[in-house]
Amino acid sequence: MEQKEIIEILKNDNADELYQKAHKTRVENLGHNVYLRALIECSNVCSRNCLYCGINRENKELKRFSLSKDEIIKTAKLAKELGFKTIVLQSGENQVYDLKTMCGIIEEIKSLNLALTLSLGEKTFEEYKQYKKSGADRYLLRIETTDENLFQKMHPDGNFKNRVECLYNLKELNYETGTGILVGLPNQSIESLAKDILFFRELDADMIGLGPFIPHNKTLLKNEKAGDLELTLKVMALVRILMPNINIPATTAMETLSKNGRKKALISGANVVMPNVTPILNRENYSIYPDKKGVNALNKEELKKLYKEIEEIGDKVSGGFGTSKNFKKINK
Repeated sequence: MEQKEIIEILKNDNADELYQKAHKTRVENLGHNVYLRALIECSNVCSRNCLYCGINRENKELKRFSLSKDEIIKTAKLAKELGFKTIVLQSGENQVYDLKTMCGIIEEIKSLNLALTLSLGEKTFEEYKQYKKSGADRYLLRIETTDENLFQKMHPDGNFKNRVECLYNLKELNYETGTGILVGLPNQSIESLAKDILFFRELDADMIGLGPFIPHNKTLLKNEKAGDLELTLKVMALVRILMPNINIPATTAMETLSKNGRKKALISGANVVMPNVTPILNRENYSIYPDKKGVNALNKEELKKLYKEIEEIGDKVSGGFGTSKNFKKINK
């Protein structure tokens, strides 16, 4: 599929057939399994000024927090007791956890026989290397947009070439590598979205996280229009069709934008859900966008409801680690 064809599909108003094809592709290649990842938002301290993000450094009204090593390990143990096989450790871009501390956290989580995804932003090659050596399995670093001009506007203190280099460094270090975009950023074009999709394929990413842009009232984009859920689902469905073996989460932003956003994603190609296990007192301050509607895994009734929702659409929660079928592990 080339860029021109992708653009035509994204502009087409009737997407039901596309969603059905994406779901069929997912089931044929990955079965009816849905993988749950326990999300720990360990710190909302951030040195960056990304225009769309509520935890950017310019938000002076946000109560900042950073979980201690002991708090992170305690939360990981709780996630294991709840039945999770994978931890996703996410934070703003910061130096709260130096290399030695983070490697110690990674080693302790891995000692629990859990898979570990890190989402800590841009790091040096050596830092990524040491995280991997300590046992980290996966790394998620969203490109957000491959339109270099738009990237620079959205990330005034960022560097597009460095972000791309980080992704290729992760691939070189044999991480199960994830990236993704925001759909509906101001001045984002359909042509740009088509290039994003082709970039995922060129990178040979193992997991892709897609979400609609949701304006935060404490950012410079507070008055902008939110992204469109249907367009986000179309992008996701195309990614599934083009990359049948990767993992794609039904992101919390989809559920935030629409009451049935998660369900729509799961029947349009997604196969991962990330319930939140961040301690309740800290969770509301990890405010990337407002009114997040993710699953609170600490509420057993809410978790049970998620299991039921997944079963109602003909899928099942897998008891496996959920390694991407696309991932080609290299023994070094």
